[in-house]
Amino acid sequence: MQNGTRLAVVDLGSNSYRLEIGQLDHDQIQRTEYLKETVRQGNGLDSARNLTPEAMQRGWDTLARFAERLAGFEPSRVRAVATQTLREARNREEFLLRARTVLGFGIDVISGREEARLIYQGVAHLLPHTDASERERRLVVDIGGRSTEMVIGRALQPRTMESYRVGSVAWSMKHFSEGLFTAGAFRAAEIAAKAVLDDALAGYAREHWDVAYGASGTIGAVAQVLATAGHLPGVVTRDGLDWLRERLLKAGSVERLRIEGMREDRKAVIGGGLAVLRAVFDLLDIEEMKVAQGALRHGVLYEMLARDNQAADLRAATVARLANRFGVDVAQRRRVAIAAASLFGQLDPVAAPVSAVDTAGQSPRQLGWAAQLHEIGTLVSHSDYHKHGAYILDNADAPGFALSELHWLGLLVLGQRGKLRKLGTALDDDAFVRQLLALRLAVILCHARRDPETEALTLRKIGARRFAIACRTGWIERFPQSAHLLREEVLAWQKTGWTLDLKE
Repeated sequence: MQNGTRLAVVDLGSNSYRLEIGQLDHDQIQRTEYLKETVRQGNGLDSARNLTPEAMQRGWDTLARFAERLAGFEPSRVRAVATQTLREARNREEFLLRARTVLGFGIDVISGREEARLIYQGVAHLLPHTDASERERRLVVDIGGRSTEMVIGRALQPRTMESYRVGSVAWSMKHFSEGLFTAGAFRAAEIAAKAVLDDALAGYAREHWDVAYGASGTIGAVAQVLATAGHLPGVVTRDGLDWLRERLLKAGSVERLRIEGMREDRKAVIGGGLAVLRAVFDLLDIEEMKVAQGALRHGVLYEMLARDNQAADLRAATVARLANRFGVDVAQRRRVAIAAASLFGQLDPVAAPVSAVDTAGQSPRQLGWAAQLHEIGTLVSHSDYHKHGAYILDNADAPGFALSELHWLGLLVLGQRGKLRKLGTALDDDAFVRQLLALRLAVILCHARRDPETEALTLRKIGARRFAIACRTGWIERFPQSAHLLREEVLAWQKTGWTLDLKE
């Protein structure tokens, strides 16, 4: 990626939406523009965990304003990520369908651990790089609207990552719903937070880290208030938290709260955020926490740099790790990947509609990953291994991948064999169908677990929903079983809205 390249990230948080635009300058990203809007989508989940129409509209309106600023950006230079609220929302696809159209770019819902990893990357990249800082063991905590992420790492490498379903918006709604600050409410909120965060005692105890850093949201807001009141800037201490709690109790309610350094939009969620932060301090025996400048959006920006370099793309390492963990045959995954790439490369390029995942020209990469993982389910059972593989990918801890990307790979693995109708509306996506056809044909041609003669086959897209495969003279006679499987494949596609012609 060249110096001067502009990159943009949209962070769809539970409390706020943020747009960060930066410019690449010698492997560093310098901010050129930053927009933030309080959407408070996290309090728009009803009792059935559906986003209310009002909450969805607030999100769409904000994205429409962001879209105006992003006009002219290439798809590969913009990434939007959504966090806990959209992880929870049962009707998230309804929201995302329109949100992607309004924004004009894909939106990835990321897992809790992936969010934690990206937060750490953002924090680590913006911290000073010295010999001492590279050696220190860092605890990074981010208290968001509906989740809290904790990470322990060193330098740029996160080691232990977790996300907990406790946050400033959720805890304010649950324990300070009337906007009243009482000692009993704080006590109940802190006890409830500790009950959720109790698992952190084992992996995040004091002996595992040297310096604690707080990122974004609640911690940044608390630090600003404390600094304005004369406390040490850029640091949150136990004494500071006690002082702030007393100020809230003295005010008694959100309406009567007058405190310098606190924005109006933060007042409604400060009670829940403070209770969670005090619980973190108590559980992990933290005396002071430094405020970090980096956040999720910065981690996503630097991840985009890595993705631009295929050799440095974390997703490739994740795929290799999964394949090895599940004992996928190395030779077979390699030959299927080579065959699939060869077949896919023969297809005429088409103007495919924008999909949820394939917005940055990464189809060959996705296909290669699916090919390497196509037998991942055999460790569970050889019978229906494609179904087991799809389940594993839909539920895997896979650093670097968004949930939608994993689901896309899972659908490819599921569709590598058998009936096609099980894939449902995925067959309406041209990019997906081309990848799927190349993978299915590669699996067929490699069925004997030896290198196939893909150069003897020609695959073309000859119509809007029509493909044709032609065989070199003599190929069918030399490989009668493969020819039989190709004829069966023709029949399989006849039962969909697509057609595959075999020219023998």
